[in-house]
Amino acid sequence: MEKLNVFLFLCISFFMLSLLPGCLVRGTEGRHEPYANLMAGLESNTSERPGEVCAAVDSLLPSVKDSVSYYSLLVLKAKSKLFLAEFDSSKVLLRMAGSFCSRDSSDARVRDLYANVYNMQGNLYGRFAVYDSAVWAFEKAYQCASHAGASEPLLNISLNLADAYIRTGRLDLGSYWYNYALSMADSIRMEEKKRFPIYYGLAQVNMELRDFGTCDYYYDLAAAYFDEMQPYEKHVYLNNRGNSYYYRQDYPKALEYFRRSLALTNSHPEMEFERNLTMVNLGEVFMLMNQTDSASCYLDRCRRFFMENKNLSALYYIDTQMIELALKQGNTSRARHLLSLTKDTEGVELNMIRIRNRYLQHYFEAVGNWRNAYEYQKLNWEIDDSVRNERIKMRSAEIALKYKRDSTLMKQELFIEQKENQVLSLYQWLWGIIVGVLLLGCGALALVFHRKRQREMEQTRLHTAITSLRLENIRNRISPHFIFNLLNREMNLRGDESKNRNLMNLTKLLRRNLELTDKLAVTLADELDFVNTYVALERSALGSDFEFVQEVDSKILPDKVLLPAMMLQIPVENAIKHGLRMKEGKKWLKISLKRRDDVIVMKVCDNGGGYRNRSANRGTGTGMKVITQTIQLLNFYNRRPIVMGITNLQVDDDGTMGCEVKYEVPLDYSYTLKKME
Repeated sequence: MEKLNVFLFLCISFFMLSLLPGCLVRGTEGRHEPYANLMAGLESNTSERPGEVCAAVDSLLPSVKDSVSYYSLLVLKAKSKLFLAEFDSSKVLLRMAGSFCSRDSSDARVRDLYANVYNMQGNLYGRFAVYDSAVWAFEKAYQCASHAGASEPLLNISLNLADAYIRTGRLDLGSYWYNYALSMADSIRMEEKKRFPIYYGLAQVNMELRDFGTCDYYYDLAAAYFDEMQPYEKHVYLNNRGNSYYYRQDYPKALEYFRRSLALTNSHPEMEFERNLTMVNLGEVFMLMNQTDSASCYLDRCRRFFMENKNLSALYYIDTQMIELALKQGNTSRARHLLSLTKDTEGVELNMIRIRNRYLQHYFEAVGNWRNAYEYQKLNWEIDDSVRNERIKMRSAEIALKYKRDSTLMKQELFIEQKENQVLSLYQWLWGIIVGVLLLGCGALALVFHRKRQREMEQTRLHTAITSLRLENIRNRISPHFIFNLLNREMNLRGDESKNRNLMNLTKLLRRNLELTDKLAVTLADELDFVNTYVALERSALGSDFEFVQEVDSKILPDKVLLPAMMLQIPVENAIKHGLRMKEGKKWLKISLKRRDDVIVMKVCDNGGGYRNRSANRGTGTGMKVITQTIQLLNFYNRRPIVMGITNLQVDDDGTMGCEVKYEVPLDYSYTLKKME
């Protein structure tokens, strides 16, 4: 994975910081919020980019003072400092977090934090080879994590505890905890690619027991997931596998793994501790291969680092190697001087003591002190006997663990079988419900299709009825009696040139009626033209007292506006035929067209006395039926309907009544008869 620069990393952190306060006030459920994701993201980068993690933590700390989250960030920073080999800073941070946890360890989140603190303290003790203290810290971490109940932290602590036991020479307990971690991984169904720390831990146990066949088996399992490892985990794998070849005295193979480890740590400058530890191993391998110049170079470089950090265990190991190196160089006096530097073996790993005893044996053989040489050889025999005893105890522990695990698995299998029966019963009920729902759904679907079919048939019937009414309306309005009366009157007057215009208008009126027979919609301009033609024909019959007014809003474009055919002409014809033709005195007819937002308001108003059911000239009502049913049909296909109203109202100051027909037509109204989905 490409290394992110510090600026980008901090930007991400500041973005997550904006989400942080809401996570801190919700108690334990906040672990599932963005804060928990942020912590997980930072923790996954501690080994690879510890410096950037420290910077990100420092940017977050001011917003979470005196809280579990605050001290969780301190522990994360302590872990980063550990990878940066800033051990004193790591100690101080862990001490602060531990002090906070000791005030109230009853809260679940605090216990979880306490487990993390103890686990980090154990790792810190391990860096200085104080393994008895490391075991104590890991056991405390395991107790706290057990109360919290989280499986993955328990598994990680078990691995640390196993490694600490191996370092103290208690191989049986180390094997027990590695196998326990493996059984825990089985119980939580951990992915195979995440188990490599367990595999190279079990390989380490078998290396200590010199069972190299089993050792290689587990190392090969871990190697399959090398690319999945973090840089620190890769170092552990390469360094420990190199040690396995060192112990079987295959020094060229050991050198190959140690060189890979050095190349890895050189590509990660923050891995200073791991880099110097690898140089210790390289120095010894070069010495054993009699490449004394290379050995001296590596041992001198790493000794300075461990002197600065006062790591007595590492210095003990390095001085042991330098004793043998001095002997190989023929410098007995230097070997004697180095021998006097480190005498206390407390806290030193058993393997280091064994190696030192072997080199001391070589020293005393070189100076001719055969008695002391024999004593150190004898000490190594005792250590080997102890290792063999540890192997026996380890096998016993493995058998006990296997029996315990088999018993647990048997109980789990019985429990799983019971749950499977319950799930089977639940599935049967579930399938019954699903089948019932499907049947109901099919019935509902059939009902919907049936109703849709009926609606379509009703629409077809309505459309046919409207067409029939429209034809009937045309026949009624343009009746032969009406046509002949007009023609006779016009022919009697055709001597006057102005009257010929009326004959032309009549012809135009007849033609337009025929054209509109099959149309549902026309433009407002065409409709007004028809109305004007009709009124012009009727004007002479209505007399000089007749006044026709037409008001069109300037916001309306008649050529662009559509409306149902005959929507204005029928009310105009009705007004003249049933109201104004028989009226004495002043007569007027008014058409008003106004735009209101995205609606056109159309009004046809007259002073013909209003609508009267018993009027002698009331007609058949076919015209208004055509308009009404046409609007009903079209409204069915539109979200916003045309609104129609007919009202009698007082139109003059003398109490004269009139009739007003009003329409409200949306501008986005559709005149396409298409099936609704």
